[in-house]
Amino acid sequence: FDPVWFGVIVVMVVELGLITPPIGMNVFVINAMARDVPMMETFKGAMPFFAAEVVRVVLLIAFPAIVLFLPNALS
Repeated sequence: FDPVWFGVIVVMVVELGLITPPIGMNVFVINAMARDVPMMETFKGAMPFFAAEVVRVVLLIAFPAIVLFLPNALS
């Protein structure tokens, strides 16, 4: 596997970890800014973004050429 592809996948998976419970640091920050919104509502609001991120990671794993197109075009 290509190191550039692996680096992109690692960053994407870390992003997934920042919006999912129990860690969900990004969601905790958003909830701290909107104090009147319950935590469960904040997590429910983040779920469409989680689903889109999962689809994106699956596509990038299935088709690594998507990630490697620009680096290959530059070299």
